[in-house]
Amino acid sequence: MNNVVLIGRLARDPELRFIPSTGMAVAKFSLAVDREMSRDKKQEAASQGKPTADFIGITVFGKQAENCANYLAKGSQCAVHGRISTGSYTTQTGEKKYTTDVIADRVEFIGGKGQSTSQQERPVQPDSSYFGDFSDEDNDIFQPVDDEDIPF
Repeated sequence: MNNVVLIGRLARDPELRFIPSTGMAVAKFSLAVDREMSRDKKQEAASQGKPTADFIGITVFGKQAENCANYLAKGSQCAVHGRISTGSYTTQTGEKKYTTDVIADRVEFIGGKGQSTSQQERPVQPDSSYFGDFSDEDNDIFQPVDDEDIPF
């Protein structure tokens, strides 16, 4: 069984192309997936210049490829479900290169761009007339929730 599920952040913006013969969209991007390690080990590895994440090539086809190109950018968090695809090619100098990529069946957008905020991610301020039917007394039914109380 060849099945992969990854969660990470885009290391670069998706590149969208179209297959000339069919017109099908193809998007490629690199997903940075953190390696599982303790905070101390991660800090130690980072201070020594060792990688703390794997950078995995992702290829998406069709309408999902267009959605990825339109709505994902460097730093965006997403989940990818797909399969591993290996291949090889020969360079112009005659050297044989091997590739390993993930062909995505499904890409889910699960987060923003971390600390940066783009124009699209800024919260929209609703028209105050929308809330005209609600009194201020109704607002105390909503209580803030501590992150520790969330079960997931």
